[in-house]
Amino acid sequence: MSSDQNNASTPSQPSLDRPVAAVESLPDELASPALLDRDHSILAFNRRVLNWAERPEVPLLERLRYLCIVSSNLDEFFEVRSAPHLQAWMAGDTRGNYTVESFEGLSRAAHELVERQYALYDAALLPAFAEQGIQLISHGKRNAIQRKWVQDYFEREVRPLLIPVGLDPAHPFPQVANKSLNFIVRLSGKDAFGRENPIAILKVPRVLPRLIRMPAKVSGGKTLVVALSSIVRAHLHTMFPGREVGEFSQFRVTRHSDLAVDEEDVKNLRTALRQGLQHRNYGQAVRLEVSSTCAPSLASFLLAQFNLPEGALYRVQGPVNLARFAQLIDLVDDPQFRPLRFAPYQASYPLRLSPGQSFFERLQRGDVLIHQPFESFDGVLAFLREAVSDPQVLAIKQTIYRTGADSELMDLLREAVRRGKEVTVVVELKARFDEEANINVAEVLESIGAQVVYGVVGLKTHAKMLLVTRREGKKLVRYGHLSTGNYNPRTARLYTDISHLTADALLTADMEAVFVHLASQSRLPRLHRMWLAPFDLHRNLVARIDALGAAAAAGQETRIVAKMNALTDQGLIVALLRAGARGVKIDLIVRGACTLAAQVPGHSENIRVRSIIGRFLEHSRVFYFRQGEDESLYLSSADWMNRNMMRRVELAWPVTDPVLRQRLIDECLVAYLHDGRDAWELQADGQYLRLHQDSHAGEDGASRRIEVHGAQQALMDRYAFRGRSRLGLGG
Repeated sequence: MSSDQNNASTPSQPSLDRPVAAVESLPDELASPALLDRDHSILAFNRRVLNWAERPEVPLLERLRYLCIVSSNLDEFFEVRSAPHLQAWMAGDTRGNYTVESFEGLSRAAHELVERQYALYDAALLPAFAEQGIQLISHGKRNAIQRKWVQDYFEREVRPLLIPVGLDPAHPFPQVANKSLNFIVRLSGKDAFGRENPIAILKVPRVLPRLIRMPAKVSGGKTLVVALSSIVRAHLHTMFPGREVGEFSQFRVTRHSDLAVDEEDVKNLRTALRQGLQHRNYGQAVRLEVSSTCAPSLASFLLAQFNLPEGALYRVQGPVNLARFAQLIDLVDDPQFRPLRFAPYQASYPLRLSPGQSFFERLQRGDVLIHQPFESFDGVLAFLREAVSDPQVLAIKQTIYRTGADSELMDLLREAVRRGKEVTVVVELKARFDEEANINVAEVLESIGAQVVYGVVGLKTHAKMLLVTRREGKKLVRYGHLSTGNYNPRTARLYTDISHLTADALLTADMEAVFVHLASQSRLPRLHRMWLAPFDLHRNLVARIDALGAAAAAGQETRIVAKMNALTDQGLIVALLRAGARGVKIDLIVRGACTLAAQVPGHSENIRVRSIIGRFLEHSRVFYFRQGEDESLYLSSADWMNRNMMRRVELAWPVTDPVLRQRLIDECLVAYLHDGRDAWELQADGQYLRLHQDSHAGEDGASRRIEVHGAQQALMDRYAFRGRSRLGLGG
């Protein structure tokens, strides 16, 4: 079996074998394993992402994109994960998961990562951009004509939005919003009332672009870009007439932003969340970023204002809002700079579908899988489009977690309501950082007559389902779409996910039962094929893993290969360690945080963990189990985290068609286990080692193409070739 071959017509086994040390009994220490630290594992993931920005063979604008992705990820890390560590440091806690030591350890790791980011930005990326004719031009390098243009821009676009605040007893330190750009200034002389108030704060509104491209008439034919912070800095003195500007620095504060709403104690969750969103930008401060040249006295003043320790201070050699510099990629969208981007990739229309063909007729012949982004999400939209326009379709039910703004999918649901169909939408209002967008979606759908529900109190509805009920003769027939990803057309071009279209009567009956349960909160009937969190998903996974452990102990050949975004649930980790100790061969493909310590002698020799970081964000969840000749494969919306198993509504469902199952084995598992370019392997010491060759070489499925180009590139090539072949364009 090879990930480069065509789909097999009969099921086969992924021969990924390696010598296994049989263990008759489980060591006692596995009952309470020493886990890797989750927060350090998240930072390690970001180091792997940053590696893409450091690779000279990656196109220059894409290197900047990866750098900005790391900055955005770090913002979210501080917003969501750092507050308990900071609070423990402030309280002097020395016991528990959050302690003085945990704060200091994370602070060191985060500082090292940030220093690595800015060293790359200053020493590598900016000079490389200059060589390509793209220059981020500072005030000192602007000529007289350019300075005049910047001054005019400042007076016209910026100054009217700025209000400096001089601090005194009547003007206390202003509220500074989360992740906003600000300046602190030390002034000499006296104010208009003869007082010496030496400190002023200048807040820069978010509505202003952070980067501005100079017009050709003043750039001398070059591509010159000016940072908003540089424009403000050059004109700070004009904001304080009669005073002399001395020391100053840009600064940015990050605040704890995880919304906490007591769902049991609110009458209207939507109203409570909307009120909570108003305060999110002003939560507890957890990080302070300042310019590297910021005077110690100003930095200390800011730390005191935000009640932060020295370890929360980050001095940066560049812009404090580095994530916003992704705007540069769109500013230089000229043809001559196209080589500085990845070559465009046009996803093929799903190969098992034909444009214009009825989905209902096609699904009566069998299920269809769409492997995104190698195949286009347009197939899913076309399915919904046909359901909306078909007069025989009576009802449409869908879960909404993330859809993006101005989504065609939302337009289609509104059109379905207009055409008189029964539309039920389960909207998850608590999708982190998409709460406001989802509240707006819910209100729009409700206003036109759709039935909108918000799932189950205390749980997030993370399952991805779309169910269509159609009258066919004298009976009603269901058609369903299940997905490992979101109903977001934009991220569907950037994330690897699996869409599963089906008319399977048992599977769609399970979908109907789940929708009824979410809407009515009535008792859930026994499902035919699905596993559902928080009810039986975790229990069934543990039982399946334990069954393979028992079979391995009895001498049978066993195998587990699981692909997911994160692995942090202790119950599942213990089950995997238990199975590995009994002889089960286990490979885990975990993109992000993983707290299972793999390949530790006497502990987890039979478990390997690898992370794939590529052009696309790995997002699909695929779980494979084999005992002898019997194999099963599940797709899922859930990562192996406690929150997914116990505090969310999540689905896992089997792929029973042997041809489709084999395709998933080849494309989602085998290809990634043989990736010798974009793979990182977790070592026994908890560190990740980037692989430069296929660590599974010699096993079935090994491919020189995958080893040299990586699994994602091999899949891009495969689907591009098949798409051309279907259009009769050849290779």
